[in-house]
Amino acid sequence: MKSIDVKGTARVAGGKKAARELRKQDMVPCNLYGEKRGENGLPVAEAFACSNAELRNLIYTPHIYSVNLNIDGVERKAVMREIQFHPVKDNVLHVDFYEITEEKPIVMEVPIKLNGLAEGVKAGGKLAASVRSLKVRAPYTQIPEVLNIDVTHLGLGKVIKVAELKFEGLELVTSPSVVVCQVKMTRAAASAAAAAKAGK
Repeated sequence: MKSIDVKGTARVAGGKKAARELRKQDMVPCNLYGEKRGENGLPVAEAFACSNAELRNLIYTPHIYSVNLNIDGVERKAVMREIQFHPVKDNVLHVDFYEITEEKPIVMEVPIKLNGLAEGVKAGGKLAASVRSLKVRAPYTQIPEVLNIDVTHLGLGKVIKVAELKFEGLELVTSPSVVVCQVKMTRAAASAAAAAKAGK
């Protein structure tokens, strides 16, 4: 997994008014969650803020990254956990980060890539991905940038489910019953199949 540098500034956690003031300055309120727990046992948030420019390359990309987070000169390793967008303007309202270590497993969504020419496509079908990514659990150092899936054996009308997939060093968190991709029957393929059957 690639890494990206993001700089931030510590802030005092405030309410909606404080958050609005930050956004007027082109800053995004953020929280970093780590090992520290409160009296209720829940993770304690470390409040900070980043400029939109700092976050742009992290947010508006199909890639996944580990984040070299620099808050007032203190380096932390993290991953982006959650983004809140404005429902109308689509600008970023808030970002949550989760501190990571080389040993502790984390859960991340990793993009899939379908490789090869499926047998069903050769027969006139159409290959379609049902999901764009899968959730995996592993230490961040073992999480790849993409999950490569070989589809060459996939016949017409057939599907690949999560239960059929295995990746070394990764635990798949997505439900085993989820369909990852399939070769759909097309009119041309159906006509060819019907013609072949009639010719027998």
